[in-house]
Amino acid sequence: MGQFVGGEVLARMLAAEGVEVVFGIVDGTYMGFFASFEKHGIRLVSPRHETSAAHMAGAYARLTGRLGVCMASNGPGVANILPGIAVENGEGNRVLVITSSRRPQIAYPDRGGTYQYFNQTGVTRAMTKWSGTVPSFDRLPEMFRRALRISWAGRPGVVHLDVPETVMNGVFEADNVDLRPPAAYRRTEPVAPTADQIDRVAELLCQAQRPHVHAGSGVLHAGASAALVDVAEALGATVTTSWAARGVMPDNHPQLLPIWAMQPVNRARSEADLVLVVGGRLGETDWWGKPPYWGRPESQRMIQVDVDEQNLGLNKAAEMAIVADAGAFLSALAARLTQSPPDDSRLRANRARADELAEAAGQIRAQFDMALENPAVPMHSSQVPVACRRVMGDDAVMVFDGGNTAVWASFFSEINRPDGCLSTFKFGMLGAGVAQALGAQIARPDSHVVCIIGDGAMAFHVQELETAARHGLPVIYMVLCDRQWGMVKLTQSIGLGMLRPVIGTGQKGTINADFDEIAFDKVAEAMGCHGERVSDPNELDDALRRSLESGKPAVIHVDVDPNLHLMAPGLQEFKDMHQEPGS
Repeated sequence: MGQFVGGEVLARMLAAEGVEVVFGIVDGTYMGFFASFEKHGIRLVSPRHETSAAHMAGAYARLTGRLGVCMASNGPGVANILPGIAVENGEGNRVLVITSSRRPQIAYPDRGGTYQYFNQTGVTRAMTKWSGTVPSFDRLPEMFRRALRISWAGRPGVVHLDVPETVMNGVFEADNVDLRPPAAYRRTEPVAPTADQIDRVAELLCQAQRPHVHAGSGVLHAGASAALVDVAEALGATVTTSWAARGVMPDNHPQLLPIWAMQPVNRARSEADLVLVVGGRLGETDWWGKPPYWGRPESQRMIQVDVDEQNLGLNKAAEMAIVADAGAFLSALAARLTQSPPDDSRLRANRARADELAEAAGQIRAQFDMALENPAVPMHSSQVPVACRRVMGDDAVMVFDGGNTAVWASFFSEINRPDGCLSTFKFGMLGAGVAQALGAQIARPDSHVVCIIGDGAMAFHVQELETAARHGLPVIYMVLCDRQWGMVKLTQSIGLGMLRPVIGTGQKGTINADFDEIAFDKVAEAMGCHGERVSDPNELDDALRRSLESGKPAVIHVDVDPNLHLMAPGLQEFKDMHQEPGS
């Protein structure tokens, strides 16, 4: 008979899963948990807001391929982390959220007036892959294993384990605790396709007249970028990605049509007679896989591969629907195509088509880059991402956050690494990038991390600059300041003109779309970070170099032209995406 602290048992199970870092704020309700971290080689990184902990864990999971773990205390702590849970689950990042809850005698159900209590699992269940509570110490290992089993099944996302404070901090006597290695309770090998499936896919691709490959974020999560390139080059086919899969194939690869080349992207997808979709659902930002942006069902066949069976044929009918890990599938397909490639005439035709569309993309790039010839002060927004790459090169992890700011950053950044870009591509969550950048720096300590963010988004979580300074995380925040809700202001400028006559009001102008300035460089200095302010594009490079040389977290307050900032590229296409294709 031995003695065990519930929280220490939980920490021990995390260590067995290879967890080295947990993100969260300390609280007495799970003191027995985080007090055990040092013993088990786990580092606690503590932000200033719980939702930041979720974003840090999500970024860490995305860049490492490992489990991201965050924690929050019962009641208000759990309420604070809810936005992060919704976003990280939506983005498909593998995160375990551990929360404390009040003792079972007064919770689940509420005794009536219980302090700092609400139905935590009930609320999170609707926004996670799974949410469950631990009823007693003896069931803690069982419920932990259930959470991790579900976490590693299908599409990545968030799972939530709710543990009563009496279990977290209690001392229990038991003969032993049922602890097992991960391979004893969950899948540890990727789901592989069958040999017959690979043979059939290779045959269809080699016979196709205009094959096209579309990669979703599942390829990134599987760490399968190199295998994707091998498949694409073996076929000579055009390649596109979902927004969330940015970087899965280098932007400078001649067969890739980047997301900003919208007309060539639409051509490649709509003209293909066979599309191979790997690790993607073909959601709204992929036009639901529908014409005219994709081919019509009678003229375009689709092979879809996804680790989550529920995504197969979800928005576009598939001729072949294969449940498999993207990495296992692409590696097997690349090997098969190496042995039996398309014939020379087909390969030449595929490459010629890719070259033609790449030339069209190059013409679009040249048109966009004309903006860089604008030397005005305050500067054109396009100058910022280009300066970041000029100073930091391909090594940097780029984080995009904001409305128009994220668009400018996306259209004027070249991402050539699979771990080179983070954002909230599904949610478009303002402020998440502040913490994503911190999680990225922990995941990639030897890389530069730069967050290009709007002034509206930065103000959501500016307090995390103190977190960066306290933990020695030298992230650089490029805050594009136009003192307005840019994307919303543009929408109001157009939409209110149509709505006001119907509403019956003669009010002029926009509504609460402007705000006063925050001197973000001064805020940064007040929190122990390096601060710069730049309005002239010719001063950007030096400001970036000084920020890097400081060795501190840094904020560069960038004054951008507020009128030009409104006119971000691709906004009409973005608006069209919210309509049904063809409507």
